[in-house]
Amino acid sequence: MTHRPGRLLALAQLANSLGDGAYYVTSALYFTQVAYLAPARVGLGLTLAWGVGSLVGVPFGRIADRRGPRGTSVLLAMATAAAIAAFLLVSGFVAFVLTATVYAAAQSGLAAARQALLAALVPAGERTGLLARLQSTLNGGLAVGAALGGGALSAGTAAAYRGVLALDAVCFLVCALLLLRLPAVKVMGATTVSGGARRLAVLGDRPYALLALLNAVLLLRLPLLSLALPLWITERTGAPAWLASGLFVLNTLAVTLFQVRTARAVTGLGSALTVLRRSGLVMLASCAVFALSAGRSAWPAAVIMVAGAVLQVVAEMQQSAGSWQLSFGLAPADRMGEYQGFFGTGVTVARTAGPLVVTTLLLGWGASGWLVLGLLMVVAAYAMGPVARRAAGRPHGPAGRRSRAGELNSLRTRACWGGSPGIPGVGHGPHAARLDVVDVC
Repeated sequence: MTHRPGRLLALAQLANSLGDGAYYVTSALYFTQVAYLAPARVGLGLTLAWGVGSLVGVPFGRIADRRGPRGTSVLLAMATAAAIAAFLLVSGFVAFVLTATVYAAAQSGLAAARQALLAALVPAGERTGLLARLQSTLNGGLAVGAALGGGALSAGTAAAYRGVLALDAVCFLVCALLLLRLPAVKVMGATTVSGGARRLAVLGDRPYALLALLNAVLLLRLPLLSLALPLWITERTGAPAWLASGLFVLNTLAVTLFQVRTARAVTGLGSALTVLRRSGLVMLASCAVFALSAGRSAWPAAVIMVAGAVLQVVAEMQQSAGSWQLSFGLAPADRMGEYQGFFGTGVTVARTAGPLVVTTLLLGWGASGWLVLGLLMVVAAYAMGPVARRAAGRPHGPAGRRSRAGELNSLRTRACWGGSPGIPGVGHGPHAARLDVVDVC
């Protein structure tokens, strides 16, 4: 049953990641050299856009819960394609900010809706494994797309950059068509199932919200490859600048090849927490190794940086596998899109605040900054244990669901055997036991 949905989800992931890979390596030059926007304005506009994007993931996830994740995903993929195509017409700062905001909002909403779609189509025991395969597909697509974008960079023409944007827009349209081929998902009607629970209940779910915050701390690793390591290599070591590109390739290939294998160790809440704690320790070791490269000459620094990057990607794969299990396993089934949208804001927060945090720590504090970052990762990883167990015990958590199921089974047993004087309405009066047997058993 899950083979066809899984295959279509992987193809959709491949389509949009291929376009994204090409977009990521060329967009900055397109906006500055073709759209003639100042670099500072591009940075400001993207920060504003992704700030909005971090806020709309939850509402879009809520829409997916109420209106259906498949249709919502398709519409948001098409909206992303439209925003990318609109970049071709951008000629001023205001238009750029508006278009970038639509792009960021659609991307954030698409991530939440697609997670809800996956949860609806794939049994709980298979989700982490499929997410690992999707992550491998994502990295493979990004690598191929980056190679295509590299061709555009080599050409260096406006036509080549516009071609990349057109390719990315087409890729998202293909993604929408692939998502449309998935089976329709029955909408559970979250407000009905939850007994009229208030909107955006995830904001009041403190254990889950705290888990999302701790996960955002662990995601501070995101700016390392794209920002911190290139600056560290050029400013604090004697290694060649191209080593940053080599470390990026190493990371991408490792995730593509080994993410699925890493995720096999995660089968439930306990194994997810074990893997997360391990990831924090491995990340601390990675940071300590990176710190040792300070002031080293070319080859010693390069060897140390590669060793640190290997440890970093191991920690990354462990953290991803553990967090996937928690994000799905601790979310109520009738609000999956809403909860996935909230958990996914950790990525946006890390990408928004991460550059300032890691550059301040690493470039400002040097080797000691690496150790502070590593210790922060360990604290966040270990803190997820008690928070996750608390989340599992709340009414709609796994333990709470098991508890209610046990109470219902006990009620059924007692009703079928004549009722119990301790349960109102069961076993009282001449017809109570018989009626309860009909209604409950």
